[in-house]
Amino acid sequence: MATMTSLSERADALEEKMTDELDVIFTKSALANMEDGKLGASGMGLANLEAHPGKLFLIGDDPRLPKMPEKPTLLDFFKYRARGTNHLLQSGTHALKAGMDEKIIMACLVHDIANAMFVKSDHGYWGAQLVEPYVDEEVSWAIRAHQALRFFPDESVGYKYPALYTAYFGEDYEPDQYIKDAYQRARTHKWYMTSRLITVHDIYSFDPKAEVSWEPFVDIIGRNFRQPAEGLGYDGSPVAHMWRTIRRPSKYL
Repeated sequence: MATMTSLSERADALEEKMTDELDVIFTKSALANMEDGKLGASGMGLANLEAHPGKLFLIGDDPRLPKMPEKPTLLDFFKYRARGTNHLLQSGTHALKAGMDEKIIMACLVHDIANAMFVKSDHGYWGAQLVEPYVDEEVSWAIRAHQALRFFPDESVGYKYPALYTAYFGEDYEPDQYIKDAYQRARTHKWYMTSRLITVHDIYSFDPKAEVSWEPFVDIIGRNFRQPAEGLGYDGSPVAHMWRTIRRPSKYL
């Protein structure tokens, strides 16, 4: 009987095949491997270099990914590095049609940006950090707080605990204590409702057949996102390295 290979083993085999076919050696970060249940980075060091004579480790753009402009904008990152943007656009569209303030629309458009192109665990915290230098403080605070608020209903705005979460995590699921603590802090914050409205417009935005586009939001983004002239990742901000990592996730160092 043939031995069945795991998804992780098949992924490693595909990685090796691509290394053989292309002119560079691909490696995987510790974080990427942990998602497969393995510890540490892989494919690094002299042994792997010697196993692929005539080839060098990838230290620039990944040829497997779409090429990005030299000075990428927010919309460039959504176009070339993201998936799941339909949900963000639905959320922004829902807020736009409801006549929400532009800050709330902007927050809805990027509230799950980390899910779409970076890290899904604690995505509200990562997403807020990614956009913090470029948006109003109220927007980044609201994105961070929605990580906790989405688990708790608020009858004053008609927000109920999502049935989808029950299907995903089971009826007995309880958020971690740090999420409960963050919720309690957010409840009395001056921008509570900004974050709460993210969850309101979020919950109605999971239709895979919805037809949406960035076109209605280009001017709103222009007014509410401070796009650096140097391009995201090259402006020397405290989060520039995060954008560069999204641009070149498999760069050796």
